[in-house]
Amino acid sequence: MGDHPEFSANVKRYGRDESPAERRPLRAGPLSVVLENGDLRYIRLDGSLVVLRLYGAVRDRNWDTIEPRFLAYEVDEREDAFEVRYTAEAVSDDLDFVWHGRLTGTPQGTITAVFDGEARSTFLKNRIGWCVLHPMGLAGLPAETETPDGPVAGTFPVAIAPWQPFFDMQAISHPTPSGSRVTIRFDGDLFEMEDQRNWTDASYKTYSTPLRLPYPVEMEAGQHVTQTVTIEATSGSVVRTERDSTAPNAIAVRVRDEVVSRMPAIGLEQPASGQPLREREIDLLQAFRTGHLRVSLDVTGDEWQNALGRAADDAAALGVPIELEIVAGDGGEGLDALFRTVQELKAPLARMFVFPSSGFTTTGPVLQEAIVERDRAGIGAPIGGGSRAYFTELNRAAGSLPLGSLEVLGYAFSPQVHAFDNASLVETLRAQAETVRSARAIAPNLTLALGPITLKPRFNPNATGPEPSPAAGQLPSTVDPRQPSLFAAAWTVGSLANLAPTSVEALTYFQTVGWRGLIERSDHPLRGAGFHSWPGMVFPIYHVLADAAGLTGGDVLACETSDALVVEALAVRFDGRLVVLLANLQDTPVEVTLSLPMQGPVHIRTLDETTFELAAAEPERFRREHLQVAAEGDATVALLPYAVATITVDETADSVE
Repeated sequence: MGDHPEFSANVKRYGRDESPAERRPLRAGPLSVVLENGDLRYIRLDGSLVVLRLYGAVRDRNWDTIEPRFLAYEVDEREDAFEVRYTAEAVSDDLDFVWHGRLTGTPQGTITAVFDGEARSTFLKNRIGWCVLHPMGLAGLPAETETPDGPVAGTFPVAIAPWQPFFDMQAISHPTPSGSRVTIRFDGDLFEMEDQRNWTDASYKTYSTPLRLPYPVEMEAGQHVTQTVTIEATSGSVVRTERDSTAPNAIAVRVRDEVVSRMPAIGLEQPASGQPLREREIDLLQAFRTGHLRVSLDVTGDEWQNALGRAADDAAALGVPIELEIVAGDGGEGLDALFRTVQELKAPLARMFVFPSSGFTTTGPVLQEAIVERDRAGIGAPIGGGSRAYFTELNRAAGSLPLGSLEVLGYAFSPQVHAFDNASLVETLRAQAETVRSARAIAPNLTLALGPITLKPRFNPNATGPEPSPAAGQLPSTVDPRQPSLFAAAWTVGSLANLAPTSVEALTYFQTVGWRGLIERSDHPLRGAGFHSWPGMVFPIYHVLADAAGLTGGDVLACETSDALVVEALAVRFDGRLVVLLANLQDTPVEVTLSLPMQGPVHIRTLDETTFELAAAEPERFRREHLQVAAEGDATVALLPYAVATITVDETADSVE
């Protein structure tokens, strides 16, 4: 199938040769927990998730998290108790820190985490110490915190809180959904909580050192950081739950004959490179119904005319309108020239988002100038705004946004603001819909067009210093080695499964070509070890978005999965067919029992490590030929790690519900 490198199963699955971190189920009396490296994940009490994750974080002056390297690691495990001891270091060009961690769990239901670290150089930091992630399923439950000024009663926020819901915490106590109770104590610093759903994390995070204190702070060589977190459980059940399995192998997915929304248009972003799309790339992208081509323009600079001209040519070749993301002067400087150029190019526009150069959210002056110049140019596309960074910027600026003049609202997001491992990225999927619900509470009458949605953030809006250049052999900070992998495709199915039912109008995913795109550029040489691709390679996410874009305007049906951390599903009825996208979000095989609301022959096309090469090298043949026909009605689908299946049912009978 062509002259290109052979990839290992791990590279096909998630873009790296190394195996994922080992997961080890442990127990502390009524508490079940999963140990992964130095982290405790998925702490459950009586079957209820009470702590999503407890981990040590070292964050530099730009809020970049320095990944730890373990120098020593020991685990002592008993039936109802455990002790974990490790030594880890966090080292970057600007930072050198080492810490000793000790995690203990007792039969009485107490987990204690001790962090004892030392700076081995002098550096600037924003945060060092324990972080506790409380699951977003606690939304609406009451909580009481202990502070230096006494107890404070509150509630886990339902709508995404723009600011910290709890401050100066020495302890927090709250019930669980199953009626038990958990108390978490913090020593060594003052802790506070933020609503991480602002960044599509599926959690509320309790962290050390209040943000009201100035940062970054200098750590001197030899300076110590010592903290302790204690989790105490009071079970409300006399029945002991079984030890949790870390490799579930049977998941039920049920599609109901209930229309919840219309399938949004799916658009793509234009790369910043100066190269136009090539003929082969155009042919591949024309094969599905791309909704628009998004281009980002900074009209305060000198390069925007060339970028707009390339976008107009590429959009015309694809037969789609342009979605503009415009950065102008704070008073709208540059917008007059932009709209004159758009008028001269006669490029059709889907919509526009406008932002001031001094910030990340839309302001009244720049929006009003954009409306004036648009109308003067006789352009009919709607003008909107919101945040060109994360939802949190929109949420925090809600009171000052010119909502009465906006015609469409949008924001970008990435799953990698705080954590970078596969499991953490999967956890973000359910939080994406939470941002939509909160956005609708802010602006209930505005249509939503979200994006760009990318694996890595496009830029760091919170940096307090210049972003360091990548070291020799390293990828740029905006590039994820999982982009050409099955994981990226499975994650995208999960994203669509959560966003499509929310009635958003349009979604922009990734770029057309290149390291952050759907197709590797054909004019690039073979990649090095950091990014596994070949010239012209079609990435797995191409096939997911081709399937999804072809369903634009269809009926999104209600779809339920028995474990959304393992399998996500999107179901759309379109043109007399039911199409279901299934994704295995785990690095172990899974069997899915699929219950469908209509009868008819079931066709299944599976994209996994066995079909990866065909889909990447001969995408047309893969999409045309690689079909398996199952019996009529419900189906059982076996999915390898991070596999994606497209199930199509031609409706031949009335609904079975």
